Amino acid sequence: MAGRVILALIFMVAGTLHFVIPQAYLRIMPPQLPAPLLLINISGVAEILGGGLLVPSTRRLAAWGLVALLIAVWPANIYTAAAHLPLPGLAGQSWVQWMRVPLQLPLIYWAWMYRRG
Repeated sequence: MAGRVILALIFMVAGTLHFVIPQAYLRIMPPQLPAPLLLINISGVAEILGGGLLVPSTRRLAAWGLVALLIAVWPANIYTAAAHLPLPGLAGQSWVQWMRVPLQLPLIYWAWMYRRG
């Protein structure tokens, strides 16, 4: 239960940040994708909806939604690392950017664990 609550809170906070500081997410958006602000807003809403992990009737859908979201945003992590984007603090370190790429796998698994409702 604690893991589910932590995961839901992580995504609800991250999703909220999409609307509070969208420029941070715009910087990591691959330039090949259209309508970057719209995509950031959509992913922000999807992350907030990941809070559905906390509600038994929506837990399964929220888990599958987070799995899909994590797969969908993976290219942004790859782009950030490959382009070595100049980001503030640790996020600007190349090793941190590359570490985020494989860390997507345990996050996907973590969300996937709650798919059974």
